[in-house]
Amino acid sequence: MSSSCQSLLAALKDCLLHSDCVVKKGHLPSECLREHFDELPEQCQSLRKATFECKRAMLDMRKRFRGNIVGSQFEYIPQQSPSSSHLEGGPETPKS
Repeated sequence: MSSSCQSLLAALKDCLLHSDCVVKKGHLPSECLREHFDELPEQCQSLRKATFECKRAMLDMRKRFRGNIVGSQFEYIPQQSPSSSHLEGGPETPKS
């Protein structure tokens, strides 16, 4: 596969490995993609679609000249729980 889709594929793998389908239910990531796709978080579903679009764009003759930039610079960062992000955010500023 082209290196332009590698970052999207890596992000999809990370997202699947952090999903409840794999962590809590013990399914394989491939099973989650095939059989439990509706249970995955929206981020994983969006990454799967973006990966598909990236692979499809590699076959597009117009992209061969312009380059496949669909997912060339992408990284998955797992979401933190709301309580931990509150603690790490520093002092709160009052809203006026």
